[in-house]
Amino acid sequence: MIQHSVIFKLKHAKGSKAEKRFMEAVMRLASIPGVLNFKRFRQTSKKNTFDYGLVMEFESTMEYEAYNQHSEHQGFIRDYWMDGVDDFLEIDYEPLS
Repeated sequence: MIQHSVIFKLKHAKGSKAEKRFMEAVMRLASIPGVLNFKRFRQTSKKNTFDYGLVMEFESTMEYEAYNQHSEHQGFIRDYWMDGVDDFLEIDYEPLS
């Protein structure tokens, strides 16, 4: 099991149409084969500058790699992520034995 977490700050103003379009595009990632337990979060703490988080799980490294190469994911990165994200932190976890 791999837990994939991405914490990020958008360039778009909060409440803007661009922010809404970005978040709608984010939701399409949940339909990519292999994605489990997809969740979106809004930051509530003032301890960092990130505004949003995404968390999803994959049964195996193979499914995670397939997700990364999937055309829907690649299109999201190209069409939304590259121009819309100001800063991010990506963390991928596997459970400890």
